Amino acid sequence: MLDKTDSFLLRLLQQDANQTAETLGQKLGLSPSQAGRRRQRLEAEGLIAGYGARVDPEAVGLGVQAMIQVHMAAHAPDAAQSFARLVERTGEITSAWVMTGDADYLLRIYCRDLAALNRLVQEVLLPHPSVARVQSQIVMDQLKPDGPLPL
Repeated sequence: MLDKTDSFLLRLLQQDANQTAETLGQKLGLSPSQAGRRRQRLEAEGLIAGYGARVDPEAVGLGVQAMIQVHMAAHAPDAAQSFARLVERTGEITSAWVMTGDADYLLRIYCRDLAALNRLVQEVLLPHPSVARVQSQIVMDQLKPDGPLPL
């Protein structure tokens, strides 16, 4: 169970994970050691899954973002495992979800350009034996970036 202080600490860390225990303690009304211990406990309990930098895709040459719906031809466990391995080893796929509804999977893709996206679809996804079809949607603009969880 999270108390109000833990929830506030998680909100603060989602905004900026580089804050020191001293800064967090000031904002939480705790000593730096208390804030640090709370942070360590949340990490140990798995509530904080990790830390990372947000990189601007366009700044590193990834000008195309797409969402791809994948419809499977086969739904056997070995087919799903094989597709999961393909997703895991394909760097352009940055997120993947198992879905309800018409599509079986939703993939977020980042590529340099449309030609690279086309190669990914035609040479990586469609040749997989379990994939029946894919439907690509190019992201024109992102109105809201991936944000913090609503704690």
